[in-house]
Amino acid sequence: MSEYPEHVFDLLIRGGMVFDGSGGEGRRADVGVAGARIAAIGDLADSRAGTVIDAEGLAVAPGFINMLSHSYLSMLHDGRSLGELKQGVTLQVFGEGSSMGPLSEAGKRWVERLDPGLTYRVEWNSLAGYLEQCEQQGVSQNVASYIGATSLRTFVASYENRPLTSGEAATVRSLVRDEMSAGALGIGSSLIYPPAFFSSTEELIDMCRAAAPHGGKYISHMRNESDGLVDVGLAELIRIAREAELPAEAYHLKAGGKESWHLMAAAIDTIENARNEGLAISADMYAYTAGATGLSNCIPPWFHEGGQDRLIERIGDSAVRREIRAAIENPEGDWENLYRRAGTPDNILILQTREPRNRVYQGKRLGEVAAMMGKDAIDALMDLVVDDRSRITTAYFMMSEENVKLGLSQPWVSLGSDSAST
Repeated sequence: MSEYPEHVFDLLIRGGMVFDGSGGEGRRADVGVAGARIAAIGDLADSRAGTVIDAEGLAVAPGFINMLSHSYLSMLHDGRSLGELKQGVTLQVFGEGSSMGPLSEAGKRWVERLDPGLTYRVEWNSLAGYLEQCEQQGVSQNVASYIGATSLRTFVASYENRPLTSGEAATVRSLVRDEMSAGALGIGSSLIYPPAFFSSTEELIDMCRAAAPHGGKYISHMRNESDGLVDVGLAELIRIAREAELPAEAYHLKAGGKESWHLMAAAIDTIENARNEGLAISADMYAYTAGATGLSNCIPPWFHEGGQDRLIERIGDSAVRREIRAAIENPEGDWENLYRRAGTPDNILILQTREPRNRVYQGKRLGEVAAMMGKDAIDALMDLVVDDRSRITTAYFMMSEENVKLGLSQPWVSLGSDSAST
């Protein structure tokens, strides 16, 4: 006898193995949906529905959460976001360092430059305004976002490499309170990149203290994911969680660079120890052995002060260019040197350029690009950044498959694509 005899649903999924997200074993059951809600789970053999799906031999689960998504603009182009929706993603979480609010006037123009394909001007000022834009455009998925620490810093200090003034810090706290009251998740940082690199730990603690009373969380692309993974990156994350009294999460936990692979186990132990002390520390990961970011991030952060135009000017200065090369080649630098972490230019893959003339390099390794340009790899990357006038999306193959498996086996690790939907 059915648990719900002659019950009528809009959608009925029959005979699948249901995994409800609680962590337990799957169980064979039917799922009845009424309107936009799951109305019943169990034996619905005698029930009727407008649409019936036979899920025999298949798994049935709630929608998945993409803990690190960069689909904030791609979903405005195509609200269906099919690249993720067809994989079962129903909630996208944004805010790795930069967020769609708060935005100054300069910040709005920055968002427009991020995606020249946008067919309208960015007029929203806050995260709440961005979410309203998503509703007006029409999107298929739920959306949530952290407040980007980079967005907060640039709102008051642009790309300047200096501490915030007391007045600027007060403005940041006010912005945090406003965004948290409107539904933001907390503070998200990306500390290997300028201008976030210029932020002190104390500045981040101050932001997080403003978010904590609203149930906020801190989530971070840590300041170091290689030789300083434990002593620098995780130490800072845990300190912020402790002093600001809020949960904290490491974005895309990894040990970058072969010389740092042995630190993955120590990083996991460090997080476990913090959790045993009562701190709510967690992490997310993606399931591949590369990290995708900009080719321009091979260049140390302090050369980026003032923004992209100033970086390009500096590369054009022969003396500064020599300084950039020396910093990239220096094995002892106190920054996240992606060029050296990759080990060889052949582990650096060009994914996307802005200028059509440079698309000939897409899908090629930096070593191959350098040969095509008749230059060494460091000159090639600098010249390509200048010519493309963009960060140039790039993959750095610098992690081990064993560490990926080790990280994903931890119960406190979730998943994120670290990418935009297609």
